[in-house]
Amino acid sequence: MKHFTNVKDLGNLQQAVKEALEIKKNRFAYKHLGENKTLLMVFFNSSLRTRLSTQKAGMNLGMNTIVLDINQGAWKLETERGVIMDGDKPEHILEAIPVMGCYCDVIGVRAFAQFEDKAYDYNETIINQFIKHSGKPVFSMEAATGHPLQAFADLITIEEYKKTKRPKVVLTWAPHPRALPQAVPNSFADFMNEADVDFVITHPKGYELADEFVRGARVEYDQMKAFENADFIYAKSWAAYQDPNYGKILSTDRSWTVSARQMAVTRNAYFMHCLPVRRNMIVTDDVIESPQSIVIPEAANREISAQWVIKKIIEQ
Repeated sequence: MKHFTNVKDLGNLQQAVKEALEIKKNRFAYKHLGENKTLLMVFFNSSLRTRLSTQKAGMNLGMNTIVLDINQGAWKLETERGVIMDGDKPEHILEAIPVMGCYCDVIGVRAFAQFEDKAYDYNETIINQFIKHSGKPVFSMEAATGHPLQAFADLITIEEYKKTKRPKVVLTWAPHPRALPQAVPNSFADFMNEADVDFVITHPKGYELADEFVRGARVEYDQMKAFENADFIYAKSWAAYQDPNYGKILSTDRSWTVSARQMAVTRNAYFMHCLPVRRNMIVTDDVIESPQSIVIPEAANREISAQWVIKKIIEQ
């Protein structure tokens, strides 16, 4: 595997999950693979789970790890060509990227959607510049339109906890005080559509995701109906994708907050969320603290998904 940005990069999905679960049994079995190799993690945006889990994954594989915080521990970077650089960004990304490539073997990049230009975001301008100009394998630690490491960890978690061969998995929109990117729901849909699950997406009208991610999934605008007999509930807020409301909040309807009311119609479903989560906006205290909440095991599996991806890259 040269680069990792979406589910298709994994190859056989069932085999990938199987191998990831084997890695989980012995995280240090492949430590020899990363000897004398360096992982560079580049963050344009904040992180907790992604930073810790990916750095730990690299260390499990015996790699040296370098973390670079753009705009904090480095020069601010200009990302667009043709700009007269007379502002507060003294270095251009087109010089910075190949320099970064000189110092490492693998690069992980985290760069959120900016919600200023839909085409800029959905063309994945920043991570694709790394792929084009770094000369090194690149993987997404969350990009403008996807968070595949999270979705892979989500799938691993579902595989571990499922009680039926083909569980019903529901992705539900939930209210949030800020406009959030579609990256997490996009990638979750991307993975669930390729997995052996009964996948349903529920959200208020106006929050439709891009067709390339929804694909054949059933979209249900009645949240209670969508939750019926579900085995897994995945809650996430996202801003509008469709024009002319791209990047906007269209609703803060608290009736969409996941509570005992909705969970009561499920099949004793497990609750999932990528974290961080705003309590009593996304989900009530009682639901996230219940025995059916698997948000912590889900977060723990971020280490496993990252380690599988990095392993595949350095094995080539």
